[in-house]
Amino acid sequence: MTPNPTPRPGLFHRLVERTGPVLRFEIDGVPAEGRAGDHLLTAILLARPDLRRFEFAETTRSGFCLMGACQDCWVDLADGRRLRACSTLLEEGMHVLVEGRARA
Repeated sequence: MTPNPTPRPGLFHRLVERTGPVLRFEIDGVPAEGRAGDHLLTAILLARPDLRRFEFAETTRSGFCLMGACQDCWVDLADGRRLRACSTLLEEGMHVLVEGRARA
């Protein structure tokens, strides 16, 4: 495998190119893509620099623990599911709602 020389937005980038099929999805109506086997949070952070706005400050959040323990990466899907982006595999056609989701 060869390193991926193409820079990606944000802090996340692939060190080695993944060879699975491309999966297309949307984040707040914006088209994005990932690869089969990517977790949803990985695909989101490869497509944009952060996951969501922080509720208590003028900053953004990108998930914290990346292993399903901290509760920082919950997102809603247009089909009504609410899930942890860090422990959910990306599916073709997902419509992720980050900005439009209800805040507790």
